[in-house]
Amino acid sequence: MITVLHTTALQDNYIWLICVADQTIIIDPGETAPVTKILEQNRLTPAAIFCTHHHQDHTAGAAELSRHYDIPVYGPVRDPIPAVTHQLYDGDSIQFGKMGLTFQTLDMPGHTLGQIAFYGHGLLFCGDTLFSAGCGRLREGTAEQLHASLSRLAALPEDTLVYCGHEYTQLNLRFALTVDPANAEVREYASKVDALRSDQQCTLPSTIGLERRINPFLRTRESVIAQAAQKFANRPLNSETEVFATLRRWKDHFR
Repeated sequence: MITVLHTTALQDNYIWLICVADQTIIIDPGETAPVTKILEQNRLTPAAIFCTHHHQDHTAGAAELSRHYDIPVYGPVRDPIPAVTHQLYDGDSIQFGKMGLTFQTLDMPGHTLGQIAFYGHGLLFCGDTLFSAGCGRLREGTAEQLHASLSRLAALPEDTLVYCGHEYTQLNLRFALTVDPANAEVREYASKVDALRSDQQCTLPSTIGLERRINPFLRTRESVIAQAAQKFANRPLNSETEVFATLRRWKDHFR
């Protein structure tokens, strides 16, 4: 049986732990101390570390944890991370026989040029590519790249559980309601998220099915989203990519 635990790091990062019995895989350790604490509390033995991209808030603890526990670090070949011992290409399969787990690597350029996601067993660990009701900023890549990456994730089975790298859901939903104020499902989900956050609870995982319905960045072909983006841009937008790029610029300055 697979269990996914989490610990918080820095300001709003999540570090995920995929657990089978007492074995665990650590996802995006931006700090060392929170990971050590949750491992000790749950009597877990690390088997590996997965890093989705090179940003320090997702990698800063990887080298120390790798040395301390003598475990491999898997990460993207096109997003150099000094701690990585196993570089991954798109479509690579990572097997952990003792845990009965297999994960596939998906290239996700956009937030960074070489970001990847890990997908397997109905679980998606996507770093800063897809957030619940939102997506990552264009730090290195292009709008075309990030839109294509998100479209690839949107094509996964709708019951796929989405574990992303930050607790951004509440603000993302406020933006989603600004773009699509008549969407009853977005409003209902926002109420649930507000209740969770008032108790300092995690709003994740989401699902691909939910994100298809409430996330404006996955709905660029819908007329209500395109019309809102055109109104913001004050000009016609002639493609889904233009709609996406406009939404991303809009969100960059949304508070």
